[in-house]
Parts: sequence; C-alpha cells; structure tokens
Amino acid sequence: MGVLVVEELDSRGRDLASMVLPSWGRVVSIDGVVPFAMLDDIGAPVEPVQTFLRDFTACGNRAGSARSYAFALLRWWRFLLAVDVAWNHATAAETRDFVLWLKQAAKPVAAYRTASLKLIGTVNPVTRKEYLGDDYKPRTVRHSNAVLRTFYQFWIEQGHGPLVNPVPLARRHGGSRPNEHHNPLQPFRPEGRLRYNPPLPKRRPRAIPDAAWNDLFTALGSHRDRALLALAISTAARASELLGVKACDVDWGEQLIRVRRKGTDAEQWLPASPEAFVWLRLYLGGLSRMAPSDALWWTLRRRRRGEARPQRVELSYDALRAVLRRANALLGANWTMHDLRHTCALRMTRNANLSLRDIQTLLGHAHLSTTQIYLEDDDHAVIARVRQHHAELEERAARQPRPALPGAEYDVGDMSVLFGTGAGR
Repeated sequence: MGVLVVEELDSRGRDLASMVLPSWGRVVSIDGVVPFAMLDDIGAPVEPVQTFLRDFTACGNRAGSARSYAFALLRWWRFLLAVDVAWNHATAAETRDFVLWLKQAAKPVAAYRTASLKLIGTVNPVTRKEYLGDDYKPRTVRHSNAVLRTFYQFWIEQGHGPLVNPVPLARRHGGSRPNEHHNPLQPFRPEGRLRYNPPLPKRRPRAIPDAAWNDLFTALGSHRDRALLALAISTAARASELLGVKACDVDWGEQLIRVRRKGTDAEQWLPASPEAFVWLRLYLGGLSRMAPSDALWWTLRRRRRGEARPQRVELSYDALRAVLRRANALLGANWTMHDLRHTCALRMTRNANLSLRDIQTLLGHAHLSTTQIYLEDDDHAVIARVRQHHAELEERAARQPRPALPGAEYDVGDMSVLFGTGAGR
C-alpha cells in the first residue's frame, strides 16, 4: 500500500510549514511619554499600535512591558502581511494559524552566530541544563495571545477594529456556567482561558551546587562582578532589580540594599550577606566619589570609534550577560543570573528559622503558590542524597561476610567437556 500524503493546507490555502515572515518594520526606543514605537517599512509609526501603546503606558505599565508588547505586535503584523489580511479584518482563524506557525517556526537570529548553533538541544555536562533553541516556547505563544487579546479589546471598546475579538476564549465544557457542579474538595477550574494557549511544562527550581558556585565566583574577573553576584545569591533579587540600584540605595550600617520590584516598581529593602558588602566596598574603593543619585554599577566603554580613552557608563543588562558568558566559557557551563535567585530561594527553604511567608516576602512574589515551587528540592540535592545512600549500602555490605556464590567451585573435567580442552585452565 502507498503512503497517504496529506498536504498541510487549511481551509484558506495557507501552507504554514513553509511560510516565512517578511522582515518588515522595526521597534525603536523614542523620547517622550511612550518609550517605544513600532515603525513600518518606510520608518513611519504604525498608528493603531502607537495609539494602543499610549493607552497602555497611561495605565501605569512600565517601559519594559511596552517594549515587549511592541515586539509581539510587530510579529503579528508581519504574519498578517504574509497572509494578506488587514489588522482590523483578522478573525479567530488568523489567530489559530498564527499559533500553529509559532509552534513550528524558528526565531530570526543574527547571521554571525556559529558556536551557539552547535549547542542547540544539547545538555551542558556541568550544569545539566539544556541549551535553549531558536523555537518559540509555550510561554512566548501564551504571551503573544495575551498581547493580541488586549490590543483588540482596546480597539473594540473604541468602536474600531473587528466586531469580535480574534483571540477567543476557551470553550466551556458542555456550555455550562463557570464552575457549575463544582466539587468543594477540588480547586476551582480557571475560567476565561484563551482558546489557543498551549499548556505550560511544570517548572522546577534549579540551584547551583556549592562547589559549582565557588568555581563560578573564582572565575569572575573583577571586584564589581564579585560584589554583584554575591548580592544576587544572598538577596535573591532579579538582575534588572540589582542593575537599578543607586548609591543611595545601600544601607551600610544594617547591610541592606533597596530594589524596585519588577512589575509593581515598589521599593523594598533586602538583607545581604556580610561577604557581599565586603566585595561591594572593594569595588567602590576603586571608583571616584559618586553622588547619591548615581547608579551603583559602572563599566568602561568607548562610545565612539577612535576615542583615546574609554568613558565610564552604566552597566547594562547585555554587559552583565557578557560577564557571565566569559565566566561560563572558562568553566564550560551555562549558568544564568536567574540561577542565583533560585539558589538563594532553595537555600532559605532548608533553613528552619525562615517560614515560607518570609521567603515569599524576600522574593517579592504576589502569591504564596509561586513560592511553593521552592519546597521541591532541585535535582542536584536529590542526586547527592541518593549517592550518599548508595555509598552507605556499599559500606554496610563491606563490613559483612559475603556468602559463597553458587558455582564458585567447579570440576575442570566438566568445563573441558562444555567449552573444549583447556577451558578450565
């Protein structure tokens, strides 16, 4: 029998597997009330997106969120150009095809990438973490759906755009009301979920073992880097929160640092380890006197080609990633700044003097359920305990006399018959 070949075309004749989005438009940072703009192929702002971003910013959302929404909408605009559908004529069919395309498409990457392409899908032998690939993860797809749902809801409320939001909600089971016939012994089923949202894999906390942390710390090349990572692993602050610390945000007497929380921008004082403040003092000792409003972390860069001396500029997130990249290259690892946050949280859960509520406050989690993931031990701790268990069994067995194995004594003549002359020698 022949193999039945089904051409993967939907009802509108779209070949999603071979579709390539045009390199149309771009997102740029701008000066003004709205920090980012989405430009078309001739450099003009895309008015539907820019009007939405203005309202989005006015609702109190931060600049990073506006940037994330702008890039998600740029990807959606490119898809609509590829399928030849206007933004205000999109339907649920376009959203469905967009999600299907994201599940099999690869992200656009820089042409100079060579070494990292060979590591995609492999597992690092030091950290046992898989190297990220160029595919779109389920969280990216879900974020894209949420952005599009919010964007179209805004324009529907304004009386423009499609009559029905093209990002539909999930169908209810049997058309029943939300949580109808709910079992009080079971948790409530979340309602209002987007229809084309893929399920998320279960997240497990990952910690850096103590020996690996010592190796990583030794591989750092400056007091600044040691101070920054020592603060990260003792406060569990995010990288963006640490980079936003100013000189006035350090309380030397109480050994506290003040961060502005991601999302809420709320100020919070976090206790740090004495070792972190020692490295911070050594780092600041090599700098000139700074004003209280100055940033805490600096680096040297040549802003223009041909400058005789590098200028001092604020340490950026990309520069911090480069610091870890150099250290990982020496160790053959792929640790990240977020691994330090996980490590700090897992260390605190093993301390009987700290409650889960204390850890939630330190991590800045809005819900206790988010903090509960750290109650599970990471793989490194479990493997270490199992190895200790096997070693104890071996030691116990070595202290006991071993019984003779059956067949340990045999007749040489019988073995010669079975295996030939000279087999018993």
